[in-house]
Amino acid sequence: MLDRLAPAIFVFLWSTGWIVAKYAVVHADPITFLAVRHALAAVVFLLVCIAMGAKWPAIRGQARHALVSGIFLHGLYLAGVWYAIGRGVPAGLSGIIAGLQPLLTALAASYMLREKLQPLQNTGLLLGFVGIAIAISPQILDLGRHGLQGLGWPVLVNLVAMGSATYGTLYQKRHLQEGDLLTIATLQYVGALLVTVPLALSLENLRFDFTLQAMAAMAWSVIGISMGAVGLLLYLIRQGQVSRAASLIYLMPPVVAIEATIMFGEPLTLPMIVGTIIVVAAVYMVNRRAT
Repeated sequence: MLDRLAPAIFVFLWSTGWIVAKYAVVHADPITFLAVRHALAAVVFLLVCIAMGAKWPAIRGQARHALVSGIFLHGLYLAGVWYAIGRGVPAGLSGIIAGLQPLLTALAASYMLREKLQPLQNTGLLLGFVGIAIAISPQILDLGRHGLQGLGWPVLVNLVAMGSATYGTLYQKRHLQEGDLLTIATLQYVGALLVTVPLALSLENLRFDFTLQAMAAMAWSVIGISMGAVGLLLYLIRQGQVSRAASLIYLMPPVVAIEATIMFGEPLTLPMIVGTIIVVAAVYMVNRRAT
C-alpha cells in the first residue's frame, strides 16, 4: 500500500515547500529560516529515533555518508534555491531549472550507478521536460521580453543548487542503501546545518519575526516537509531506481501552480493545464515497471 501511495503523498508534501516559502520570506531571511528548520528537524528526528529505538550506524563510514548526503541534498540545494528566489529569480525560471534535474539524474545514474532505463522511461523523461516547458511558457516568454535584469548570479546559484540535489540523490542511492532511515535522516539534517548556519551568518541579518504566520510556516516545514516529504523521498530512493524517484520532480511546478491558484488566487493558464497533463503521463511512463 505504501509503495502505491508514497509517490503521490511525496509530491503533495514537497510541493507545499514553494507555498511555505512565499509566506516565510516575508517573516524571515530565507537561509536563516532554513537553518532553524534544519535544526528543529534534526532535534525532532533525534527524539523519534530515541522513542523508536532506532539503530545508529555501526560503521563510521555510514555516518559520514549520511552527513555528506545531507550537505548536498538538503543544505546546498535548498539554500541555493531559496537564495535565488530571494534575489528575484522568477518562479517560472526556477521551475524549469528544477525540471532539468530528472534528466541530469537519469544521465548521471547511467554512468555512476549503472542504471539501465527502458526506452519508455527515456521517452518519459524527455516528455516530462517538454511538459514543464509548456506549463511555464508564459513566464519564460515574459522573461525573454524583460530579460534577467542583473539576475545572472542568482540564476547560476539556482543551477548549482539543482546540480547539488542531483548529486545528493545519487550519493544517497550509492552509499546509503542500508541502515535505519530515521538515524540517516537525523544525520543528514546535521549535515545540512554545516552549510546553512555559516551561510546565514555570513550573508544575512538573521531576521526572524516570530509571528504566528512565521511559526506556522516553520511547523509545517519541519513536520510536513522535512519529516514527511524527505522521509518518503529516502524511502522511494531505497525502494527503486533513483531515476524513477527523481522523475517525480517534474510534477512540482504544475502542482505548485494549482496550489497557488487555490491559496493566492494566481491564474491557472491553458499552457499550465496542458503541460500538467503531459507531465502526469511522463511520470507514469518513467515509473512504470518493466514487464
